[in-house]
Amino acid sequence: MSPLDLAPFSRCGRRLSTRWTCRWWAGLVLWAACMLPAQGQDLPRPRIGLVLSGGGARGLAHVGVLKVLERERIPVDVIAGTSMGAIVGGLYASGLSAKEVEREVEKLDWDNVFASRVERRELSQRRKEQDFEVSPLIEVGIGADGVKAPLGSLSSRILESHLRRLTLSANQVQSFDQLPTPFRAVATDMESGQAVILKDGDLATALRSSMSVPGIFAPIEVDGRILGDGGLVNNTPVDVARAMGAERLIVVNIGTPLSKRDTLTTLTGVTAQMINILTEQNVQQSLKTLKPEDVLIAPTLEGLSSADFNRAREFMALGELQAEAMVLRMQDLKLSPDAYAAWKKRRQQRQPEPPNLEFVRFEGSDGTHPEMRADMLQSQPGKVFSVTDAERDINLLAASGDYMRTDYRLVRTPGGGQGLVFDLEDKPWGPNYLQMGLDFSADNRGRSAFNLKLVHNRHWLDAAGSEWRNIVRLGSSPLFGTELYRPMSWQLPDGLSGFVAASAVSKVQTFDYYRNSSSAEDARVQRSEMGLMLDAGFNWRELGELRLGYQEQSRSDAPSLATPDYRLYRRAENLTEKWHERGWRLNAVFDQMDHAYFPTSGWRVDGQYFVGHSKPRGGTDTPFGFIKTFEMQAQGVRSWGRHTLEVYGRVGLSEGAQPSVPRFGLGGFQQLSGYLPYQISGPQVGLLRLDYRVRLADMPLTRGLYLGASGEVGNAWERARDLMRGGKKTGMSLYLGADTALGPVYLAVVNSPQVGSTVMLFVGRP
Repeated sequence: MSPLDLAPFSRCGRRLSTRWTCRWWAGLVLWAACMLPAQGQDLPRPRIGLVLSGGGARGLAHVGVLKVLERERIPVDVIAGTSMGAIVGGLYASGLSAKEVEREVEKLDWDNVFASRVERRELSQRRKEQDFEVSPLIEVGIGADGVKAPLGSLSSRILESHLRRLTLSANQVQSFDQLPTPFRAVATDMESGQAVILKDGDLATALRSSMSVPGIFAPIEVDGRILGDGGLVNNTPVDVARAMGAERLIVVNIGTPLSKRDTLTTLTGVTAQMINILTEQNVQQSLKTLKPEDVLIAPTLEGLSSADFNRAREFMALGELQAEAMVLRMQDLKLSPDAYAAWKKRRQQRQPEPPNLEFVRFEGSDGTHPEMRADMLQSQPGKVFSVTDAERDINLLAASGDYMRTDYRLVRTPGGGQGLVFDLEDKPWGPNYLQMGLDFSADNRGRSAFNLKLVHNRHWLDAAGSEWRNIVRLGSSPLFGTELYRPMSWQLPDGLSGFVAASAVSKVQTFDYYRNSSSAEDARVQRSEMGLMLDAGFNWRELGELRLGYQEQSRSDAPSLATPDYRLYRRAENLTEKWHERGWRLNAVFDQMDHAYFPTSGWRVDGQYFVGHSKPRGGTDTPFGFIKTFEMQAQGVRSWGRHTLEVYGRVGLSEGAQPSVPRFGLGGFQQLSGYLPYQISGPQVGLLRLDYRVRLADMPLTRGLYLGASGEVGNAWERARDLMRGGKKTGMSLYLGADTALGPVYLAVVNSPQVGSTVMLFVGRP
C-alpha cells in the first residue's frame, strides 16, 4: 500500500491516542481533587518554628517578615529569638499582632530612646544647673579603688519602660510556654560564657537581658547570673526552636556583616568587628543545621547599620520585601481563612483588670533610700494600678541620677492581692561622681582663653539624701566652689519640698575695662570674689527652686596696665579697690528648657534680688553704705521642624554704694556680639537678643549641626530710669554650632558697628 492509502489508518491512530491521553489526564485530576481537603478544613500540618536573629536596629526587619506571614495566613507555633529578635519575637509571642508591633515601633522617638538620663525638664533644678558647667554625657565614678567608668555607653531605660507596658498582659505568666505563642529568648552568662535559655520568669526582663550588648547596654543580673547579649553565643537559635518541638523552621537572619578594612583604624571599629566575628561564627554553625524543607529569609540591608534605629520604616519595609520573595517556598504552610482565624483568636491578648495596690515597695538599692521619696510618687497603696502613674514614677526615680536601672512590676501577695514593686539598681560607679569639661576660645585678633573644669558630686551622704558638690575651674578664670545640700521633711501642697544649703565660692575674672566703649581700654582688671552663703528654700517639683539666704561677700578689683586717665579717675595711690558686702538674697530659678545649649523648646527665668550693706575693706571707720541689686535673665524657645527661634532678655539694676569698676558688664558672643566682654559696663545694664537657627544635619557624637544668626540690642546706664530711653548699642553674630560630649562648640563671625567683625572659635560656655 502506498503511503497515501495508509493515511486513514494514521488519522484513526492519532484520534485513538488523543482519546486515551484525555482519559488519563481526567483521571489524574479526579484523583487530585479527591485528595484535597474540603473547604475550611486543613490537613494535619507540621509544628512551625520562627527563629529571629539579633542585629540591633537591623532586627526591626523582623516586623516586616511577621506582616507577610500574617498576610499569607502562615501560623507560628513557637518562637526563639536573640537580642532584637527576642524583643520582636517576645512581643509577638505575648499576643500582639504584627501591625501592633509595627505601630509601637513607629511610635517610639528613637533619637531619644537610648538617652542616658530622663528628659531635662523632668530633672531637679540641681541637676539642670550643672548642665551649664559641664556636659551631662561624660560621667565617671571615683573611689578608693580609683576611677570607675559606666558599664554601658547608652541607657535602655525608655525601651525597658516600653517593653514593660507592652507585656503587662503576660504579667502573671510564669512559664513562657503559657504565652499565646510559646517563646524562648537567648542570653549569655557573662561569667561562664555559656548560653542561657530564658523560658520563664518576667518576660520584659528576659527581653531586656537578651539585648545587653557589651559596652553599649549594661548587663542585667537575673537569678544570680550576669546576663549579656545572646548574640555572643547563639545569634540565630535554630537549635532552641527545634528543642521546642518545631518540625519546620522559618529562620530570619539579619546579622551585621563583617566590616571592611577602612573601618578598622579605631578602637571602636576593631571592638565592633571582634563582636561581629564572634557572632558570625555561631550564625554560620546554626545555618548549617537547616534542612531542605526549612525556609531561610535573609533581608538585604545594604547601607543600613545596627545603630540606625531612626530608619525603622526602611528596615521593616525591606524585611517585608524579602519575605514576600520567599512566599512560594511557604505555600504549603498556609491555612484556610477559617482555620487561620481560629488560630488568631486563640492567641489574642487577655488584658487583666487593673488591680488595687495593697502595697508599694522598693527593691534592689543598697546605697539610697528611695522610700524617703515615696510621698512624691503617684502610685500609692490603696489606689488602682495605673501604667501612666508607674511610668511617671520610674522617671521621677531615674531623674535623681542615682540608678542604672529603674523598673516596676506587679507581684501577687499570698492572699491573692497585688502590689507594686519598683526594681532599682544603683550605679556601680557611684555614689561619688566626677564630670569634666573645658572652655576654650580664640579669635583672629590673637586673643584666647582656656579653662579646665571638674565637678564632683557625692550623693546620699545620709538617709535624708544630703549631697556635697564641688567645682574646680583652672585656667584663665579660676574658680573653686563647694556646697552642702540637705533635703528637709517640710512638705507643702503642689509638690513643694524644702531644703537647706551652705556654700562657699572663690573665683577670679580678668577683663579689660573701658570707661568709654568707643575708645581704647583704660585698664586690665582682675576681679577677685569670695563669698559664703546660707540658704533655705523649696523645690517646686521639676519646675525650679526658690531660695532665701544670708550672704557675706568680699571683692577686690586690681587694675594692671592702667592708663594715666584711669589713674586720674581713681585719684588714689593704690589702684586696687576692695570692698565687703553683707545682706539677704532672694534667688529664684525656673527652667523648662529641653537642653541647656541649642534648646528646641521651653523657657527659663533666673532672678536674684539682694539687699544689704557695703563698705570699702581696710577702713574700719568707714560706715557701711546701703546697697540693693536686682538681676534677671529670661529666655523662651520654640521650634518648627528644623527651625528654632529664641528670645532672650537680661537686666541688671543696682542702687546705693557702687565700686569704681561697675558691677555689670556686656560684651562677648551674643551678649552684644562684636564687643569684648565687659567692654560696655555700668551700674545698670539691659540686653535683648533674637536668635534664629536651623538644624542642618546629623553628626556623630552630637545632637546635630546648626546654622544660626543672632541680633542683639542693649547698653549700660548710670541710672535705672534711663534703661528704656537711653542710647542703644547693637551686635550680631553668624555661627555654626553643635552640642557635643565636651559641651557646645561654635565657629562664629561676630560684628558690631563700632568695633567691626571678628572670627571666633570656642568650646564650652560662651
